[in-house]
Amino acid sequence: MAKKNEFVVKDVVIKTMAKDGVDYICITDIARQKNAADPNGVIGNWMRNRNTVEFLGIWETLHNPHFNPLEFEGFRKEAGLNAFTLSPTRWIESTNAIGIVSQAGRYGGTFAQTDIAFEFASWISVEFRLYLVMEFQRLKAKEQELLGWTAKRELSKINYHIHTDAIKNRLVPEEITAAQASIIYAEEADVLNVAMFGMTAKQWREANPGLKGNIRDYATINELICLSNMENINAVLINDGVPQGERLVKLNRIAIQQMQVLEENGNRKLLK
Repeated sequence: MAKKNEFVVKDVVIKTMAKDGVDYICITDIARQKNAADPNGVIGNWMRNRNTVEFLGIWETLHNPHFNPLEFEGFRKEAGLNAFTLSPTRWIESTNAIGIVSQAGRYGGTFAQTDIAFEFASWISVEFRLYLVMEFQRLKAKEQELLGWTAKRELSKINYHIHTDAIKNRLVPEEITAAQASIIYAEEADVLNVAMFGMTAKQWREANPGLKGNIRDYATINELICLSNMENINAVLINDGVPQGERLVKLNRIAIQQMQVLEENGNRKLLK
């Protein structure tokens, strides 16, 4: 089974890494598709090819302001000759290349930015390249989904402390137990739940026994934006001494108004 920074293409496990926010794919792992016993030899054969050297040089020229064009020209003149050899390390050290990275250690290997990795995969097998691109895109989509999930959870916590501090300072009496205080916090959380979703946390759990988590875990990004805003507003209303019943009515009206605005905003819809 593939680990966090791995994906599988045609039964070949391929590592990935990020450097300075840029994705790299392990071409050593890709090379095993052609020769499992000597993947470095496969990479060496690819790099001594004139077309490969030209591709790498043009790529670096486009993406790397510190690329050494003089060393590249020397490699390009020699590429394809019987005596010419070129390793990833030599290419990196001679030209200041950034498209290829060599990593030592147990989980190391030669990694390349996606454009280069896909080009190498084409040299290995056009079919393998197509599967590689498809699986890598699926991996990135999954990562974006997880990032979206994290963003949603963080968004729901933006005004959490403001809200709970208001409850603690205005609604929690002195000299009560932590258990008694938790009841008050839960009641205020349910004020927001009812205003937003029309039900308490308990009612949601009873209506959805097969789902894990809580009602907010299944909220849309727009609903979480609205909840975050309402936590802040509820804190202000609590500090102003507005009774809970009145606050619930006000918050429900605010929720309706804000959701209408958010749902009508096309840019916000893209965040769902």
